[in-house]
Amino acid sequence: MALDFSGTGVALVTPFQNNGSVDFDALDRIVNHTLKGGVEYLVVLGTTGEPATLGDNEKNDVVSAVNKSVRNRVPLIIGIGGCNTADVIETIHSTNLDGISAILSISPYYNKPSQRGLYEHFSAIAKSSPLPLIIYNVPGRTATNISAETTIKLAKDQNNIIAVKEASGNLTQIMQILKDKPPHFQVISGDDALSLPMIYLGAIGVISVIANSHPRQYSDMVRAALTRDFKKANALHYKLLDYIGALFEEGSPTGVKAALEIMGICKNTVRLPLVSASDSLKEKIDKLMKEIA
Repeated sequence: MALDFSGTGVALVTPFQNNGSVDFDALDRIVNHTLKGGVEYLVVLGTTGEPATLGDNEKNDVVSAVNKSVRNRVPLIIGIGGCNTADVIETIHSTNLDGISAILSISPYYNKPSQRGLYEHFSAIAKSSPLPLIIYNVPGRTATNISAETTIKLAKDQNNIIAVKEASGNLTQIMQILKDKPPHFQVISGDDALSLPMIYLGAIGVISVIANSHPRQYSDMVRAALTRDFKKANALHYKLLDYIGALFEEGSPTGVKAALEIMGICKNTVRLPLVSASDSLKEKIDKLMKEIA
């Protein structure tokens, strides 16, 4: 599949009203804010979008709204994953994929499959998917790591699997994937704080949380890293590093929604079991944003 997801993708938040309903006006503002900031593509219904607490109708409405706001200006990726392989496949088949370029599928959570189980899970999805598949490895959320060996085997055996979003935080594992992967297979950072070293090692970009609030600064850093403008990339990375850390202190998307509220883009509202940012974190984020403005 000749798709290139180089640069910065945004794992879009799903904004809510105070009563918990989806705020579609704010969603349009977020899409246009990120695109004005120069990002290369968007991801809807990734984990940052809180899909675990969205109903099926809400998910469909969110995808339609983002598609309408994007207006084909950049590629759009949809998150469809879970711990029931058959259900993931059925969801893909029942979802309107018009305007979608690829599917991002998180590693199964809770049931903790073996490496063989992970291989069979993603192979089954890839074989039935009408769109290219991006594996999402985030053991901090799923309790199971997709090993480098399993990722490489999937990349070599399944032509429809085109990339991995790697958020294991294990640079040795990531280097092993980069060393042994087939030429068509892309490695995408899933960790805002590690994107710079990952790109230097050979990753092609990032699917980012911070780019919801600071798309210009972060995508400038990614482009500088990709073009080996080390001085600019390093300066931007260290300028943003403390802010990135603050965004995840009380979980994600709690921190970035607090930042977006400070910016007047959406409300700082999440759905239970997540809770909104504490006053002390909001103060910290506000202070750090003023320092990087």
